[in-house]
Parts: sequence; structure tokens; C-alpha cells
Amino acid sequence: MTAKVRFAPSPTGRLHVGNIRTGLINWLFASGLGGVFVLRIDDTDLERSTKAFEDGIETDLTWLGMTWGERYNQSARFAIYDAAVERLKAAGRLYPCYEKPEELDLRRKVQLSRGLPPIYDRAGLKLTDDDRAKLETEGRKPHWRFKLEGKRVTWEDLARGHSEVDTASMSDPVLIREDGAYLYTLPSVVDDIDMGITHVIRGEDHVTNTGAQIEIFEALGAPPPAFAHTTLLVGADGQGLSKRLGSLSIEQLREDGYEPLAVVSHLARIGTSDPLEPAASIEALAGDFAFGKMAHRAARWDPEDLAKVNAAILHAMPYDEARQRLAAMQGDLGEAFWLAIRQNLTLFRDVAGWAAVVSGPVTPAMSDEDRPVVEAALELLPETVDETTWSAWTGAVKARTGAKGRGLFMPLRRALTGMDHGPDMAAILPLIGRDKAAKRLAGETA
Repeated sequence: MTAKVRFAPSPTGRLHVGNIRTGLINWLFASGLGGVFVLRIDDTDLERSTKAFEDGIETDLTWLGMTWGERYNQSARFAIYDAAVERLKAAGRLYPCYEKPEELDLRRKVQLSRGLPPIYDRAGLKLTDDDRAKLETEGRKPHWRFKLEGKRVTWEDLARGHSEVDTASMSDPVLIREDGAYLYTLPSVVDDIDMGITHVIRGEDHVTNTGAQIEIFEALGAPPPAFAHTTLLVGADGQGLSKRLGSLSIEQLREDGYEPLAVVSHLARIGTSDPLEPAASIEALAGDFAFGKMAHRAARWDPEDLAKVNAAILHAMPYDEARQRLAAMQGDLGEAFWLAIRQNLTLFRDVAGWAAVVSGPVTPAMSDEDRPVVEAALELLPETVDETTWSAWTGAVKARTGAKGRGLFMPLRRALTGMDHGPDMAAILPLIGRDKAAKRLAGETA
């Protein structure tokens, strides 16, 4: 059997790292088995869904390398859902209810005050045809609930192990709202059946829903797929993430300059036994994926860890891979420049700052304490500057002034680059060139 999974985001907002982590786990699982990754746009909420957000989903997945084998819009499949509804009605598993939200809320409060579980009392099942006709004459429209069997539903969860849900402890779930709109549950099950989904992989907040959905699969005469419920993503502080935080959207991470491989490497490896380091490719991540590596505690999304993974990718990036991007940002000063500065990059756009250090103009940073070293360095600066210059030159300055260590190297770095940190000066000096170096040592902006 070929593994087939689905990722079903709603086009009502930007994709959040929590959404993408679930989608990524699906992608890695299916790809590692040579299976199929289905992109299913959950756009049954016609009022809130937009084409712009739908396009954004595709852009984000493509940028991350999460290609899909099949693609569907749920908004184009209402006839299939309608047919399933009629089957459930005919089987006596879908029944109309007419309570208003405030009436249901009052009933729950009464149940709680009596020490009873606040589940729906199935009053809708007790209505006669005349009762329903009267309610509809009053202007009430029904919402439709699925009648649970009230049994212990069990499955072997790929992420959690043996799992059980007692549907007797649950309210019959609403599948269709008063306005006729479908809630998530029914279209999801119908699509899983129709598309041949073999594995449903999602967050552990859906465990209880799975008990009800397995009963819907059975009521529609279909075997349920395998399930995996993974731990949720939390922030570095252990608190839950909000998809309303733009800084956590994939679009924002892309705009901030993170590498797509850094994002997927970080998301794939947090909360697992794998080291938090960049993978060679997203395909390599798929080859390494296993539910057995995943911890049973929440995975922590830490921007600092993401930055470290991103930096590691840039530090190892060969010039041939960086060349086109350097040229696009007018920062291609040659392979020697790239090899000199890449170890000091966290984001690729940091290249621009180091290009400015090399090309100028740079205003030297020089204190009175630095001046004796810098003046001696100017006098001793050789006429020809290349990769071998730095060691011999600083040795001569040391002999002249007696300065050593930071007292020798920091004044020269500040004078030549205007900064107190940066790439290896032996590599940077020939890129700056003798003329600009002399002017900067003289205190000129160059």
C-alpha cells in the first residue's frame, strides 16, 4: 500500500510555523516512504477564505520545498459532502437540532451544577415531526448532529502508541451549522475516504476528535486510516504559539531572510532525538524521519536556535551556490570576499554590510589609546598588500610599539573596518586594498 497523506490548511490567514510543522511531518513521512503528499485547501468557510491566502499557502510550501502530488479545493466538492449527508440521514446517524447557543449554554451550566458531564442531552432526537415543523414555523433552522454510538474507540497511534476515546463521554458533534455550512469534521472524513488517505497525521489537540471521526468513517462504510497525533509546538518560553503573531508566519520568515532549508531543518528536528543542525536537503530530512525519534513533550520553537541553523547553512555555502544571489544584491565581490565573510553571516542579507566595509566609504573608529598603534601601522604598511601581508605587518607593528593581543589587533580592526568584530583581517585587508587601508589608517573616511 502506498502511503498517502494530506495537509489541509484553511486560506483564512498566513501559514504559521505550527501549521507548517504539521504539514512538514506529513510531507517527510510520505516522502520517506515514496508516498503521496496531498494539498487540500479547506475553504468551506466561503466568507473568510480568500484567493490571496490560498496563493500564499502555495507560495510558502513551494519556497520550503514541500511539493505536492495532488491538490484539491474543498469548496469544489460540496456535492460529495451532500451525498454523504443523505447517507448518514438515511442510516439514522445524522439528526436535526434546534437549540440556540444560549439555550445550550444554560443546559451545560445546569448539568455542571448537578455534577453531571456537560454533554448534549440529545433533545433533538426526541422531537416529533410536529415539533420540528412548529420550530421551523417560528423561524428556527436546524443544525445537524452526528449520533455517536457511545463506545470505546481504540487505535494504535503512530506517535502516541495505544490510544482510546470513550465517545459516551462526548456530545454528538455538530457537522452542519444552522446556515447549512459544513464544519471541518464531515468534509475531512469524506475527503479522506474519497482520496484514499492512508495516514492522518496531525496535532495531539485532535485526539478526542479522532474518536468521533472513526465512528463517522465506520458509518460511511469505510475503514479508518492510521492516525498519528504529534505534540504541539510551543515558544522558547514554553507557552503556546499564536498564529496571529506575524513574526511566526512563513511569509515573515521568508521576508526576514531565513533560508528555507533552515526553517524545515529546525521544524523537523526540534522535539526529536536528532541534533539541531541543518540537513543536506529536505529529501535528506525525509530519509531520516521516524515517529520513534519524536519526544512526548512539546517541541520548542526558538528563534535563536533557528538563527544558529541558518548561520550554519551560510557558513558552509560554496561560492558557486552564493554567486547568483550575491550578484542580485550587488554584493558579488568575488570568491575571496565570500569565503572571507561567510563565517560572519547569520542572514544572507548581512553580506551587504561586509561589502560596504570592503568597498567603503568607512569612517575609522579610533580612540586616543589606539593612535600610537595605528600611526605605526600606517608607517609600516607595505606597498603591496596580499593574503600574506597581515601576519608580517602586524609583527612589525608589534616590534615597533610593544602592543600585542587585543591591544595590537583591535586598534587596527577598528581603523580599517570601523568595527570591533568581523572576519579574519588577513583575508579582509587585501580586499580593502592598500590605498583605502592607508587612508583609513590616516583617519580619513574611505
